[in-house]
Amino acid sequence: MTTTPDDDPSTALPDRPPVVDLATWQSARDELLVREKAHTRDGDAIAAARRRLPMVEFDGTVEVVGPDGPVPFLDLFQGRDELVVYQHMWYDGAPHQGQCEGCTTTAWHLKDAVYLNARGVSFAIVTTGPWDEVASYVEFMGYSQPWYSVRGVDGPVGGDMGYLTCFLRDGDRTFLTYSTTGRGNERVSGSLGLLDMTPYGRGETWEDNPEGWPKGRGACWTWRSDAEGNPTWGPTGRPVPQWTRPGATPVQTLGRRGHHH
Repeated sequence: MTTTPDDDPSTALPDRPPVVDLATWQSARDELLVREKAHTRDGDAIAAARRRLPMVEFDGTVEVVGPDGPVPFLDLFQGRDELVVYQHMWYDGAPHQGQCEGCTTTAWHLKDAVYLNARGVSFAIVTTGPWDEVASYVEFMGYSQPWYSVRGVDGPVGGDMGYLTCFLRDGDRTFLTYSTTGRGNERVSGSLGLLDMTPYGRGETWEDNPEGWPKGRGACWTWRSDAEGNPTWGPTGRPVPQWTRPGATPVQTLGRRGHHH
């Protein structure tokens, strides 16, 4: 078999990591694996500390609004002892394309909670939007998770949105156990974890990349796109999951003020 220059493992690519044989690659991979395992064990230790956080008791009879009208927050447990809630941001009066891109990303990755349920954990999404607007949005997105409006409800059930929050039930008593936001929400989005494994990563400016790698763009730049699939934060796009929904046509306005994702 004739070996072309492109097949020669010693042929370097300009401004890229070195090209090596499989054995050399495996050695470097094994070295990185030591760090990865240490990172995993450190994550396990943090999770153990998370399980030992003190709890905050609150009134679980406070009412939230769902498809069947007002119900006590306790109903969200669906008879289970543990509950994970995503607190979805909301822009009052904005059309579907104007709702929060980051929250859309999180909710889209949590369309099915069967594995949580199998472990005895319920899942629900709450938001401060008025229920008529929320119901329309849920129908448009095709969501099957339980959604509720917590408009006017104080924390920890209502209050600030954009958080993943965990609760524990002991009979009729309810407790806040953990809450996170920002990059803490990334654990929901498997797409980000997979992108972190790829050669070019997320393609964001903050990443530490090899010399010559494609230049990164703003954080979360892939979360909104136009009708042709081109990433854009302009007013003519939609959060990317919405393009799979019937009736998701190009738009001229987000129907909201400010830039928040």
